[in-house]
Amino acid sequence: MTSRKTIIIRILLFVGTAISFFFVPWLLVKAWILPLPDTVQEQLDEAIDHGFDGMVVYIDQGGQSPQYFASGWHDRDAKIPAKPDALFKIASISKLYDAVAVTKLVSAGRLSLDKSIADYLPELVGRIENADKITLRLMIQHRSGIPNFTDTPNFWAAPTETFEGSLALISGMPANFEPGEDYEYCNTNYLLINKIMDEELSYINFQFIKEEILIPLGLKNTFNSLSEVNIDDVMSGYHVGYPHDLKTNDHGMHATAEDVGTFLRALNDGSLFGPGEQEIYASIYEYKHGGWVPGYQSFAEYYEDLDAVVVAFYSTTDPDLYNWNLSEIINSRIVKILRRQKSP
Repeated sequence: MTSRKTIIIRILLFVGTAISFFFVPWLLVKAWILPLPDTVQEQLDEAIDHGFDGMVVYIDQGGQSPQYFASGWHDRDAKIPAKPDALFKIASISKLYDAVAVTKLVSAGRLSLDKSIADYLPELVGRIENADKITLRLMIQHRSGIPNFTDTPNFWAAPTETFEGSLALISGMPANFEPGEDYEYCNTNYLLINKIMDEELSYINFQFIKEEILIPLGLKNTFNSLSEVNIDDVMSGYHVGYPHDLKTNDHGMHATAEDVGTFLRALNDGSLFGPGEQEIYASIYEYKHGGWVPGYQSFAEYYEDLDAVVVAFYSTTDPDLYNWNLSEIINSRIVKILRRQKSP
């Protein structure tokens, strides 16, 4: 016989579940519970039905030829279908390239992971709290406590375009926590890391990335900024509530899904590194990443059980990041399809 206590617990669990479903957008639930399609292409087409304007996926699975997928629009206004070889704003995926560049400079003895902001950029003492305690290692790992300049109010309405402009947004602000005592994802860390690399190299560090990473891997479709590309090759990006195409906004690195996938495999299998470099990298940063700027969401991850690199680009964002959560659901379903296809 069921006890009164058990009945009460069941009621509370039901109510809790009902409340959770009330607050979770129904589209996310729908995307999660729909029957899994037979093919990756069908999953992309389903994603477009969920409201994304365009999507590109690249899959490099061991023992198979690379696979290229696209659905929706490359340019919605011009009615140009999505292209698997389109250039895309990869946003924070670029941090993987930065971390590799730092690794190579550390290996060469040109940078030290244990030197501080005060050592590298002494002019910032007094402008950044704990500048004498925040090391290069802590910045790479997002454990510095420095406030994130892209979190300042209305940042994306008028993004800064220079190092000084970006730094001014958080200059003099108190630290969010003591260095090394917590983790908080922070774009200011990599703003400073790029400045440190530029100072050490005496030239823009992307040239170093090009010479040490892109050229050795044969990557000809990875660029530092919008100014280096043909704008027609860039996939359009859209933000819910904003009527215009965002592809003319310059937010750093642009690349094709294939180029990102080739880089990610070399990062994960170690072929990107020289002697001793892989050990340094493994101690400081991760092997996968996502990226977000208005109009563009990007994901790059290696799945060891499948020996597969999956790169996914989505050309629609929204203010509440529902589309980010929706993208993660779709990514997981693509991987499920790959696992099902691999199973005998």
